Amino acid sequence: MNRLFRYAALLLVVVNGLFPAVWLLLTSFKTSGELRQLPITYWPENFTFGNYVSVFTENPFGRFLLNSAVVSVVATLLCVLFAAFAGYALGRLNLPGRRVILTLIVTTSMFPALVLLVPLYRLFVGVEIPWLSEVFNSPIFTPNLLNTYWALIIPYVALSLPIATLILTSFFQLIPQDLESAALVDGCTRVSALFRIVAPVSAPGIVTAAIIVFVNSWNEFLLALTFNTTLQMRTVPVGITLYQGEYAFPWAIISSAIMLGVLPLVVLIIFFQRRIISGLTAGGVKG
Repeated sequence: MNRLFRYAALLLVVVNGLFPAVWLLLTSFKTSGELRQLPITYWPENFTFGNYVSVFTENPFGRFLLNSAVVSVVATLLCVLFAAFAGYALGRLNLPGRRVILTLIVTTSMFPALVLLVPLYRLFVGVEIPWLSEVFNSPIFTPNLLNTYWALIIPYVALSLPIATLILTSFFQLIPQDLESAALVDGCTRVSALFRIVAPVSAPGIVTAAIIVFVNSWNEFLLALTFNTTLQMRTVPVGITLYQGEYAFPWAIISSAIMLGVLPLVVLIIFFQRRIISGLTAGGVKG
C-alpha cells in the first residue's frame, strides 16, 4: 500500500506538471472554429500548422526570439562571471564579516523587481550614450539605455546575482583546499586558480547557476515591458501579448507562440538535466 501510494502521488505530480503543456501543444494545432465548438475536443480533429505560420507573419516573432536570446545569454555570462568571483571570495577566502555579507546577499535576493522599477527607469533615462548623441543631434531624440539590450541585461544580472553567488559559494566550499594550494605552489595566482582548478571541479554548480539565471532572464516580463517599448526590441514574453486584440483572443496562435517560446528552455533543460540534478544535490551538502 505504501508503494501504491507513492506511485499515485508521483503520477499526480507528473500529470499536474505535464497537463498544461500538453493542452497548449494540442491547442496550437487546432483551428479557431474547433476551439469554439461544443462539446470540447481534446484531440485536434484536423491538425494544422497554420497557427505557427501566423505567429511569424502577424508579428516579428523571430526578432522576439533573437532579443530574448541575446539578453539572456549575455546576462547569464556576466552574472556567472561576477558570481564566480564573489563566490570564490566568500567560499575560499577568510573574509572578515563573511556571514554578514551572506546575510545581506540573501536579503537583497528577496527584493521584487517591482520595487526597482521606477529607480531603474529614471536611471536609464538619465544615462546618455555619447556616440549616439553625436549621430542623432536632435532635441526630440534623447539617446539613453531605454530600448536597448543593456536596459534588460543590467537589471537581469543584478537580480540574479545573489542566487548565483549563493550557489557557487556552496560549491566552492566543497573543493578540497589541497588542490588549490598545489596550484598556488606551482605558480598560479588566485584568479588563474579559480579558472583552472576551482571552476572546472565546480562545473555542475556553474551549470546549475547558469540555467537558473538564463531561465529567469528568458521568462522575465515586467522589466522587458517597461524598458523596451518598441516593437523591434520586444522579448518573447512581451511579444506574445501582442497577439491579443481588443475584442479577440486567438488562443490557438497564442498557444503556438507559447510553445515556440518554451521550446528553447525545454531543450536546454533536457540537454543539461544530469548536471542540473547533480548540481542541486551536491550544492545542498554544505552552505
